[in-house]
Amino acid sequence: SITQSLNHSITQSLNHSMKFGVIVFPGSNCDDDMVHVLGDVMGQDVVKIWHKNTELPDVDCVVLPGGFSYGDYVRAGAIARFSPVMKAVQTFAADGGYVFGVCNGFQVLCEAHLLPGILLRNANQQFICSNVWLKPVTNNSPLTAALDLNQALKIPIAHAEGRFYADARTLDELEANDQVLFRYCTPAGAITPAANPNGAERNIAGICNAQRNVFGMMPHPERAAEAVLGNTDGRGLFESLVKSMLQPA
Repeated sequence: SITQSLNHSITQSLNHSMKFGVIVFPGSNCDDDMVHVLGDVMGQDVVKIWHKNTELPDVDCVVLPGGFSYGDYVRAGAIARFSPVMKAVQTFAADGGYVFGVCNGFQVLCEAHLLPGILLRNANQQFICSNVWLKPVTNNSPLTAALDLNQALKIPIAHAEGRFYADARTLDELEANDQVLFRYCTPAGAITPAANPNGAERNIAGICNAQRNVFGMMPHPERAAEAVLGNTDGRGLFESLVKSMLQPA
């Protein structure tokens, strides 16, 4: 079947190794989680990158993990976007390198204008830590290429500023360009106002840039990527990304 062929292809791909760089800002607290999943679970090469570095090591993908960079002062991600390493990340992305931001990493990417929009305070003005359901809405990105669009994913969130916002024109452009990757949904996959945990515009939980090499999402797939945690729904995102990176251009 197509599913068996895809799974076989993923397994073959994961026998090869790509190199990931995980950036560490002051206040990052999900960097070790991400390193563990990429290295121990996915079997990839991983290196940490300190925020004061002005150059990137030889990596295939840069990951900005979750946490509270610089204590989320001013706005979440607003100070981290001026870290020395971010100039190198912007150049890396402009040259077509893969960049993936999760939670605080997504906030930093938006503040650095590597992704459109911004993350605002949750609609209820409170920190939310819970499992939510995500609907992948496109296969047209390396992060979602191997996902089943009919299968809702249970992924944790933990944020106070996760409400994705952009003006109507930008939102329409994201929709028209197929840049929306995930929307908050019910366990059955229905995209409803009640399923939206933070008031995000159009239930948007994750997006990519127009060139499809920069991705950001508020939920934490690295916290749902191995059986010991009782949830492997997030692993498919990493499998999809690795497989896409290994495919010849």
